[in-house]
Amino acid sequence: MSRSIKEVKTFLFAHQIQMIDFKMIDLDGRWHHLTIPAGNFNEDTMKFGIGFDGSNYGYAPVECSDMVFIPDTDSLVLDAFAEVPTAVMMGDVQVIGKKNMPFNQYPRNVIQSAADYLRSSGVADEMIIGPEFEFYLFDSVSYQTDPNHISYTVDTRQASWNAVAPSNGYQLSSKAGYHADLPRDITSDLRSRMCLQLNDWSVPVKYHHHEVGGSGQLEIEVELGEVCRMADATMIVKYIVKNLAAMYGKTATFMPKPIFGAAGSGMHVHMLLRKDGKPVFYDAKGYSELSATAHFFIGGLLKHAASLCGFCNPSTNSYKRLIPGFEAPVTVGYATANRSAVIRIPAYAKSPASRRFELRNPDATCNPYYAYAAILMAGLDGVENRIDPRKNNWGPFDFNLYDLSTEEQRKIQQLPRSLEEALDALEADQQYLTKGGVFPKELIHIWIAKKRQEARQINNYPSAPEFAKYYDL
Repeated sequence: MSRSIKEVKTFLFAHQIQMIDFKMIDLDGRWHHLTIPAGNFNEDTMKFGIGFDGSNYGYAPVECSDMVFIPDTDSLVLDAFAEVPTAVMMGDVQVIGKKNMPFNQYPRNVIQSAADYLRSSGVADEMIIGPEFEFYLFDSVSYQTDPNHISYTVDTRQASWNAVAPSNGYQLSSKAGYHADLPRDITSDLRSRMCLQLNDWSVPVKYHHHEVGGSGQLEIEVELGEVCRMADATMIVKYIVKNLAAMYGKTATFMPKPIFGAAGSGMHVHMLLRKDGKPVFYDAKGYSELSATAHFFIGGLLKHAASLCGFCNPSTNSYKRLIPGFEAPVTVGYATANRSAVIRIPAYAKSPASRRFELRNPDATCNPYYAYAAILMAGLDGVENRIDPRKNNWGPFDFNLYDLSTEEQRKIQQLPRSLEEALDALEADQQYLTKGGVFPKELIHIWIAKKRQEARQINNYPSAPEFAKYYDL
């Protein structure tokens, strides 16, 4: 039940709030914001919304770009990063017309449509997910893309390259950061502060730790939650991590591969379904205690794995992570406790209520609303069409896929090796997304066109390794 106007005003008064900040989402998945004085919030705000020009957010053109933002009072929270006492609310977007209608391309509306489609299918009442957030925390970053100078530099005093300078000697080598302890783990307290902030925003944390990348790679894993709420939570995680890092004079990035030769940052997505409060994916007699429905869901994810990359790995940098040797998946398959497969069934999640699997290819350059909605629709397509992964050479692969010979690897379907390949797959395989009108065709069209333009632009830049390889030929 949403907070009433009276409850919102009571909250504002109790915390002496002077401003209300409304967070809106663009096509890529970045937050924008619009702020009003707290005294202006009233019944009309909820009834008529806040008007804005939607043409600047990157969506496919609609007949009228005038839109209204309708606050979600359940998302009301204090913003610890504002000097002026400020409250934050997310919300939904409507297109203005004779009768205002939900804007079907808006990310929150897309994920809600996917959740509605799930309920209408009869397969389950809700999808529960748990993303793992990996990111790098640096002391500084600089980059330049001028015609005569293309470069970037990142630095953190814990990186191995700083061992040659006067230091305390507690640097971490490139791939030796996993669960590193103090004093080598120099950001533990900052991560704890991030987690406390997340709890204040109703995003409970499971744990945090240093990740494999010795040059400042970290992870925060949150508790499982309903898919629409977790899409909001993903935005909140990125907001808090980046802002708290900046507050402490550091900089955080969720880029999949900011450092050559180091571990990449993914956003593995754990998932399960519930119906009438009971687990849908559990069967004590099934492979790895997974039900037939769970296997069909896996089958849908694997069938559409390439096109899913178009939404789950939508940056050129994504495919610098999806390479062998860095615990990132490159092959289409599933297995238990196997991090080389694109779908891993955790061996530690043994109870019926927690039996689940994770999709390991997504990364946080995605728009989480589109990515989670696409994952749900792909899985449901597998259930509806009874796609059994065991009958399609998708496993289970209970061995290290990286150890296969080149000839053996060729027999197993591979994930796309570039953003262009992923977009080609999305262009050819999108019918499962448009079922029930969940993904409007014009949204998929504008997404593909935008991402193709990005890929062309970035790939047209000469790079430093090209100079090193070809300059003297």
